[in-house]
Amino acid sequence: MMEPGLVGRKRWNRLMFGLTALCTGIALATLFAILGYIAWRGVSCVGWVFLTHLPAPVGEPGGGIANAIVGSAKLVALASVLGIPVGVLGGVYLAEYGDNLTGAVIRYAADLLNGVPSIVMGIFAYALIVLPMRHFSALAGSAALAVIMVPLVLRNTEEFVRLVPRSVREAGLALGVTRWKVILRIVLPTAAKGILTGALLAVSRVAGETAPVLFTAFGNRFWDNGWNNPIAALPLIIYTYAISPYEDWHRQAWAAAFVLLAVVLVANLGARVLLRAPQQGGGT
Repeated sequence: MMEPGLVGRKRWNRLMFGLTALCTGIALATLFAILGYIAWRGVSCVGWVFLTHLPAPVGEPGGGIANAIVGSAKLVALASVLGIPVGVLGGVYLAEYGDNLTGAVIRYAADLLNGVPSIVMGIFAYALIVLPMRHFSALAGSAALAVIMVPLVLRNTEEFVRLVPRSVREAGLALGVTRWKVILRIVLPTAAKGILTGALLAVSRVAGETAPVLFTAFGNRFWDNGWNNPIAALPLIIYTYAISPYEDWHRQAWAAAFVLLAVVLVANLGARVLLRAPQQGGGT
């Protein structure tokens, strides 16, 4: 016969397990409801013309979001070039040399930046880049997105580099390899999969940001010319169409939201597949 205390603990265990399962179900149901509603409203408008044509003149039905797709790709690509190397180098420094006051300050600053609303980043880039240049540009938008990416990539890189066993570093040092070569040729290749995963997650995060791009890139209904002019982006076109008085634009806003959601989902799924994939070859 079980002791009364053991019976009570088992009942509490079942109760708490049921509550956690219920909360998980509610969260998943909410997520799938949002995804399903966006797909239901937006997938009917997605087609070849919608993906490959420019927006129609204001007030006229039809048109597409080709310039916004290309613009988002350019903004995210340049932001990745600016932000990912800084984040990776900072994460390596924190993991290898950051057990001191300087490292603690950098971690605190990165965590603080992660919690800052994206609209603040947009105002910061507007004051620092747009006002001195006296015009909106793709460069300013990419800089704002890069600032958002840096702390994300930095903290992810630090965690994955710390996961590399210390014995691997010691083996390289025992062979007479200098420390920076151990980091470059042994530690980073070992943690490369996790670092790339963190970078992809950061890319998917900034791809849907609206406020920083609204303050910096501004938007453009035509093909952009270089990096020094206003540029279209998917979040901007969703915002513009959603607040417009035209029903056709409302439908296109749902379709653009579906396209953006599909891109973000593919990036997230790709990151997780990459993280779970077995290491190929006989490396470290």
